[in-house]
Amino acid sequence: MTRATTETPLTKRIKRHVIGRKRQFFAATAPGLEKICREELNVLLPSGTPMTIVEGGVKFKGRLHDCYLADLNLRTANRLLMRIESFHAANFRELEKKLIAVPWELYVLRGSPTHIRVTSRHSRLYHKDAVAGRVQESIAFRFAQNEFPGEVTPEPTVTHQIFVRLSDNRVTLSIDSSGDLLHKRGIKPRAAKAPIRETLAAAALILSGYTGTEPLVDPMCGSGTFAIEAALIAQKIPPGRFRDFAFMEWPSFQPKRWQHMKQATEKKIVRTNTPFIFASDRDERAVRELKDSVTQYG
Repeated sequence: MTRATTETPLTKRIKRHVIGRKRQFFAATAPGLEKICREELNVLLPSGTPMTIVEGGVKFKGRLHDCYLADLNLRTANRLLMRIESFHAANFRELEKKLIAVPWELYVLRGSPTHIRVTSRHSRLYHKDAVAGRVQESIAFRFAQNEFPGEVTPEPTVTHQIFVRLSDNRVTLSIDSSGDLLHKRGIKPRAAKAPIRETLAAAALILSGYTGTEPLVDPMCGSGTFAIEAALIAQKIPPGRFRDFAFMEWPSFQPKRWQHMKQATEKKIVRTNTPFIFASDRDERAVRELKDSVTQYG
């Protein structure tokens, strides 16, 4: 992907409206993990950051780099969304009018595929496919009717996920910052039979009081989810260290800020040669794959 190296009217707008302003974010969790996720955010984000537990996750307000920080470090969230717009629409005519005004160029790349995910609850706009179609049309119309000097040229593999939530005739548009769900740490080569998600394993360890200073024994480790999550906690390794995120393909992405953030987390990693996590299983292949994963990612 090629990116603009000088400031243009578009890059100035992105800096002013996306990078420079505090925005609303939503960390989605599995049911029951909202409180743990909020505690993670309390430690992670600046003191006094506004945040609220809601059904299915935690809402908070922050800057773009707080989004980077959350995606990189949250152990119990499924994905992180950034709010784009919120408005009232009780019929399709009103929806279309409001959608045309959305400045999509600040959030998505011209020509990039978009995947629209719609949920509707207590709304007159209950036809999800029709709503998704209107959103797709509004994005295409916005770029067809306008030229935006300084636009980046996207790779054909870039896909933006747009989430549309309709509730009581209120439309909320969000963009996914995570890409693959956050339980995918980028460590294990494949999922085992009857797997438990890494986010749930991390939550179980946190709820049990595990801090990483205690020995941990897992005699039926399977693919090693608990052992790996325990190792990440014990060594203070961010769970997102070994993967990429969707925000890296946003027009607003700041590569230098991201690299600086990752380097800062590297300095906090605790290295040890003393075994304190013991994992075993009767499935030799599972143990071998776990050993290879640990060896590869250290």
